[in-house]
Amino acid sequence: MTNLDDSTDSAGGTDTAAPELDESHERLAAVATSVPTANTARGYVGLYVQRVRGGEMGSLPAVAALIALILLFSAIQPTFRGLYNFGNMMTEGSGPVLLAMGLVFVLLLGEIDLSAGFSGGVCAAVMVRLMVGYDVPWPISIGAALVTGILIGLLIGLLRAKVRIPSFVVTLAFFLAFQGVALYIVNNGPGAHGDVRITDSVVLAFENSQMPKWAGWLLAIVLILGYAYVKLSAQRARLRQGLVGEPTLILVAKIGGLAVGALLTVFLLNQNRAINQKPILTNVDGQIKLVSPPPVEGVPWVVLVLVVFFVIWTFVLSRTPYGRHVYAVGGNEEASRRAGIPVDRVRVSVFVIGSFMAGVGGIMIASNVAAVSVQNYSGNTLLLAVGAAVIGGTSLFGGKGRMMDALVGGAVVEVIQNGMSNLVQGTNGSSVQYMVTGVVLLLAATIDALSRRRAGTSGLA
Repeated sequence: MTNLDDSTDSAGGTDTAAPELDESHERLAAVATSVPTANTARGYVGLYVQRVRGGEMGSLPAVAALIALILLFSAIQPTFRGLYNFGNMMTEGSGPVLLAMGLVFVLLLGEIDLSAGFSGGVCAAVMVRLMVGYDVPWPISIGAALVTGILIGLLIGLLRAKVRIPSFVVTLAFFLAFQGVALYIVNNGPGAHGDVRITDSVVLAFENSQMPKWAGWLLAIVLILGYAYVKLSAQRARLRQGLVGEPTLILVAKIGGLAVGALLTVFLLNQNRAINQKPILTNVDGQIKLVSPPPVEGVPWVVLVLVVFFVIWTFVLSRTPYGRHVYAVGGNEEASRRAGIPVDRVRVSVFVIGSFMAGVGGIMIASNVAAVSVQNYSGNTLLLAVGAAVIGGTSLFGGKGRMMDALVGGAVVEVIQNGMSNLVQGTNGSSVQYMVTGVVLLLAATIDALSRRRAGTSGLA
């Protein structure tokens, strides 16, 4: 960890006036990024149980809820556990999960970005207008959309950090304004207007095409080997410094668990997931023949996008000084400022990352529905993304959260949406989905608040 005691304050002088704040800052940053260690697997588990009892539950409630929901929906509706539905949930849930990844950075500082949904809509509108209206190639169109996201985040961050407008107010204003901006872009300019259809095969492939089977296996193997390398390197580094590393049994269990999960997922997705697999009578060159429908098999390309961004942002948060600064500012802003951390720059940067990921998520949503319509980025998109991050374990109060929270929470939200849509149909279907998702989000926020209170009384916060 960076030696923050030797850093200078924002005025350039050495800070010796409040050592207790520096100490608090160091402690909060260490708690946010540390991993419990012990000499034996039993001791490791004991330390983990101790942390849970102290309020550091992380994604445990979300994982428990996810398992319970999967078992429940699988038991009461056979279609839920079908392979087609399994792959469909991955593609449908990818957009909110990518938005949630960016929102994790914002929430770590105790901020909020209410404009993330329509920021993604503006970025997607820029992309489709360039493609459909001006025949711009997909690399330039997607690049322009992502740059738009960066500029949006920069503007929001500067208004929050320099003008000191509360993030709730500034992002609420942009929530309303960006809805109009997205409408203006899709309803004006050359080409189709309104619900603009996407015709570019590359953009459509993100959500609607599958990787070759061998590529899915390769992705799983690279993921397993990369995770094993990171965990074993961290253990060796701690041992070289005379510190206690994770017990070998725990390491084997973690690597083995990831290997089983990744390989099983690829195996299932490589099966033919098409709903109708029986040959059907089709007119082929004037002759009626029995033709088998094209198979749907392979890992969706969007999974590769999720894995790439997950690995990048996990590395940024857990392995870089910038990541430690984000945790530190979220845990104690004043202590971070006195320790010499550029608080304003960190604050601007999280909004830039959040809006950039909103742009990525917006493109994935457009790819999934093969069109850009403002309705696809309404308030529900934002609420699902925020809900994913918070349900996964990221604190609304700042200083606590991981990139894994976006994946786990996103899985919970998607399972609820998918399972309830099949279970409760008709005029009351949507209302029940909203109510159940709202209750789950309220429970997650309650657990967050109670865990922080418990951690405070035990001296952990």
